[in-house]
Amino acid sequence: MLRSLAIRDFVIVDLVELDVSSGFTVFTGETGAGKSILIDALTLALGGRADASVVREGATRADIVAEFGGELDPSLQSWLSEHAFDSEENTLLLRRVIDNSGKSKAFINGVTATITQLRELGETLVDIHGQHAHQSLLRADAQRQLLDAHAGLHDKVKEVGAAFKQWRAITRQREEFELDTKQALLERERLEWQVSELQKLSPQPGEWAEVCSEHSRLSHAASLIEGAQQALDALSESDATPMLSHLITIEQRLGKLVDIDDKLKPVVDAIEPARIQLQEAVYALNDYLGRIELDPARLRVVEARMESLHSAARKFHVAPEELPREFEQLAARLRQLSGATDIDALHAQEKQLEESFQASAKQLSKARAAAAKSLSAAVTKAMQDLSMSGGRFEITLHAAEPAAHGLEQVEFLVAGHTGTTPRPLAKVASGGELARISLAISVIASSATATPTLIFDEVDSGIGGAVAEVVGRLLRKLGQDRQVLCVTHLPQVASQGSQHFQVSKGAAPDGRTVSRISPLAGAERVEEIARMLGGLEITATTRKHARELLAS
Repeated sequence: MLRSLAIRDFVIVDLVELDVSSGFTVFTGETGAGKSILIDALTLALGGRADASVVREGATRADIVAEFGGELDPSLQSWLSEHAFDSEENTLLLRRVIDNSGKSKAFINGVTATITQLRELGETLVDIHGQHAHQSLLRADAQRQLLDAHAGLHDKVKEVGAAFKQWRAITRQREEFELDTKQALLERERLEWQVSELQKLSPQPGEWAEVCSEHSRLSHAASLIEGAQQALDALSESDATPMLSHLITIEQRLGKLVDIDDKLKPVVDAIEPARIQLQEAVYALNDYLGRIELDPARLRVVEARMESLHSAARKFHVAPEELPREFEQLAARLRQLSGATDIDALHAQEKQLEESFQASAKQLSKARAAAAKSLSAAVTKAMQDLSMSGGRFEITLHAAEPAAHGLEQVEFLVAGHTGTTPRPLAKVASGGELARISLAISVIASSATATPTLIFDEVDSGIGGAVAEVVGRLLRKLGQDRQVLCVTHLPQVASQGSQHFQVSKGAAPDGRTVSRISPLAGAERVEEIARMLGGLEITATTRKHARELLAS
């Protein structure tokens, strides 16, 4: 709920800091004192449109801060976290700054935000009803959502939306195929030929590198054999003294001399590993020469395979080593295209999904029709007590093209008096009627919305007497479950408030006109109610009447 509202340099407000409690709060004051300015300022803090005209004359900018507190709705907390606006404390700060050039800045919990984000968040926090304020009930989608929420159809609406999405997805796939049938068939034929070619070749991952290595070895086999044999001869098999034998002789001679002078031992120790390494090299060369051989037939086979791979790589415009991956990609695309081009299967699947959507949507339509009937009757009954005798409220369901929200469009209709034809709520001529109807709907369907704060701006237009007392009681009743703020001219409404603020207009030290706001209690509240009852001349009788209203 709204905890506080701070307004600086807005229209005729220089500085106002307002702490608001739960329940039913009323704002009263003389005409032109600036009561609705408070609502206008809060509207801006919630993302409403603004221009330079809202900045107080002589000031550089208008600054509005609205603080909300209490237990935040889980979906609201999730939204804040998702957009990186969450805070450790269980509070929510919305700020709007408009400079005298018309530029605007928005902040959520001290973090810069867009006006769209501010508006999106504001719609979940406050619902404003009044002649001069945006009213969510005028939007067709809001009317449908209110009816669905009132009937507890959230899960059913979600189910219908999911079914519609699946149906439309397969319909688009079928339509795209029908438009591109010829092109799809040509592409499939091309892919079938390419996949067949590569399937015959059967390139394997890593094969190109292995073939190249084997070809290099086979084509240089003679040179490899000759070089290895020469090395082996030099090490251990030459007619002259081979290296290994010569080294062994040196090692043995020095070994005998170590007994005479042990300073030769490091030399012997250094020669021994060299002799061992040469012996290992001899073993390795013998093994290598035992395995390698000239194989012209195998060389021809390898050269043919290299040519096949290289030729296919040129044909498919890839490197030889990329042929296995190209084969997999072409085969996958062919499988996908083959599945998608089964037009009969697509038609069958589309029909099945359409039937599923229709069945679910018709269940939703039936539930909506029942809820529309009960809500229409309840609001019509409430209108009789709100100076709209003979008036009636109707919720109609117009058949519409299938959509994510179902098979119909919901529309609120109202007839203000006996004998008049119900018209769309958005076209009701009287702002007072519209505000009172909205009030009736809000009271009856209060459980259907999670909006914690409701604001009514001059809902008492065109009513008085007993009807005004009914309005006051309705608002007080609504305030038992929600925070309700109301700008009113009627003492019968003002006396029902659990918190009362008086808005007045006066002159600032610099001579400019400014708006002030003061909380009222006790005798001050009696005087304000008496002023509203009797005008400029307040008598003992009006004071007595004021005390009676407050006592009631």
